[in-house]
Amino acid sequence: MNTLRVAVDVGSRFHQVAIGDGGGQLLDEFQIDHDRAGFEQFFARICQHAATDVRVAMEGYNGWARPLDQQVLARGWRLYNVNNLKLARYKEIFPAPAKSDAIDSRRMLELFAFDEQRPLGRDVLQEVTVPTTTQRELKYLTRRRRQQVADRTTRLTRLQVDLLAVCPDLLALTKAVENLWFLRLLTCRDRLTALPRLHDKTITSIRGIGAKTWPRIRAWQKTATFGSTIDLADTDIVADAAAILALNEQIKALDTRIEATACDCPMARRLRTLPGFGATGTAELSGEIGTLHRFDTEASLALYLGMAPLDHSSGFQHRSKRPKCVNSRCQAALMTCVARHMACVAESRAYYDRKRAQGKRHNQAVRALGRHLVRVIWRMLQDDRDYEVRDE
Repeated sequence: MNTLRVAVDVGSRFHQVAIGDGGGQLLDEFQIDHDRAGFEQFFARICQHAATDVRVAMEGYNGWARPLDQQVLARGWRLYNVNNLKLARYKEIFPAPAKSDAIDSRRMLELFAFDEQRPLGRDVLQEVTVPTTTQRELKYLTRRRRQQVADRTTRLTRLQVDLLAVCPDLLALTKAVENLWFLRLLTCRDRLTALPRLHDKTITSIRGIGAKTWPRIRAWQKTATFGSTIDLADTDIVADAAAILALNEQIKALDTRIEATACDCPMARRLRTLPGFGATGTAELSGEIGTLHRFDTEASLALYLGMAPLDHSSGFQHRSKRPKCVNSRCQAALMTCVARHMACVAESRAYYDRKRAQGKRHNQAVRALGRHLVRVIWRMLQDDRDYEVRDE
């Protein structure tokens, strides 16, 4: 079989490409721009060798490599994601006389030889499996939702700090700055200093303000004062409140899309049968996991999900460390799902309480329970079975 190995050192504007045969012999190297013409050049140079088995390794799958990585998969070629940490370690052990994109691409080409030597080169190159269209959509939607939630959290924190600095009495009207009626009150005028002059009819027309809240707002209006920096933050506070309201609507719309899309995903539907596992969490797990073919055992899945910290002990010190292969989005989603699962299943809550009694911190106890649930999830997905509660 005519085999070809291709290594791509990915950049933001251009990529360095090295082509070698199955034995590691360098056949060609060149640079392409990150545009349509560059991609056409990439495929044309590879097709010149008329190989039947083409394997491509590149850094940053689903990152700067887009859309070249998707085009490689569309051609039916095998795509590998380079483990940057192991590539760095390899370059430390076998240093090159200089550092350039061309040298880096040649070093990546050499990793194909190590990938054949298990367990020496374990996960040096990680083969990319093609997810379903539904899972790819779930991955995009849940990642976008997480970004918007983070943006909302940042703006809420800044809004609270600014209100404490210029008008703490106004902030005291609410127990939480994210209350919708409070945000609507802030945005009913384009400047914060205009709020003391609002008429009763305007205040009572704001959705969420009732008979109990209205008198408190009227009492604040009579004694309203602002700090010396109000001229700087007068319109910015209103803008932040408006942005938070807009983000709330965008997140709500994303939740609707995520739930509708998850209905067409077998993995998401199956995970949803676990008590406490909600629509957003199962959608995020399904989108990030993709397919179980990526994992050799359930232990590998547990590492990826962040439920299996590695032993990091020395002498009399017994510690653990977080694996570098953890998907932080999966870990956050699963931690939330496991915490809710405890509230639904008495046995899981009892296990959590035992771990806490042994001296484990909250997150450690949740991860310990999560490790058991990963075994359940693995068997559910392998056997195509929903979660079942067995009667004693």
